[in-house]
Amino acid sequence: MTSRENRLVPAAREDRLEPSDEDIVRRVQAGETELFARLLRRYNQRVYRAARAVLRDDAEAEDVAQEAWVRAFFHLRDFQGRALFSTWITRIAVHEAMARSRRARRTARSPGEIEPVTASPTPDPESEAADREMRTYIEAAVEALPAAYRAVFVLREVEELSTRETAESLELSEDVVKTRLYRARAMLRQDLLGRAGTPLSAIFPFMGARCDRMVEAVMIRVGAPAR
Repeated sequence: MTSRENRLVPAAREDRLEPSDEDIVRRVQAGETELFARLLRRYNQRVYRAARAVLRDDAEAEDVAQEAWVRAFFHLRDFQGRALFSTWITRIAVHEAMARSRRARRTARSPGEIEPVTASPTPDPESEAADREMRTYIEAAVEALPAAYRAVFVLREVEELSTRETAESLELSEDVVKTRLYRARAMLRQDLLGRAGTPLSAIFPFMGARCDRMVEAVMIRVGAPAR
């Protein structure tokens, strides 16, 4: 369940369902470190997608996402609840990704060298070949957006964050988010999105075995058993 869904669940029902992000944070801080794995499973895909929107590389994004989670665990007491936990962890991932991107630029790519566009290595076995091709086509179009617009587009349209959540995650004003989203949409051909048989929410997947692998790796690094 996402934090957005948490906010839609009446308090009387919430206790009978999953604990809130804030409750899990308090319990992890109190020593129930194994519960941190629940937060990973709730927001792994969002954190990964946020990192990938900056880096445009599957392996780099996964590595950055893992680093963001480890950093969040060891700085959990810095989380004051002034923003949603999902916003806080997304912001950490964005900062990590931007820092790595800056370091990569300093290593200087050869002039004229074109960065390859990589598609997700995790195919959906239930998808038809045409659907997979269309998803790859959409991913390539999104990756072709300038970085500033791509990050906003992925968080708003792919992860479906609100304008406020996106602004807080990227440390931008809401007006800037709206402007960049409008321009990003304009850059993507309307007929491309209209002909897409795959919804935007299906691109850059990070579920199943990949999610399990990150949960296990992060929990081992922070010294807490995954439950």
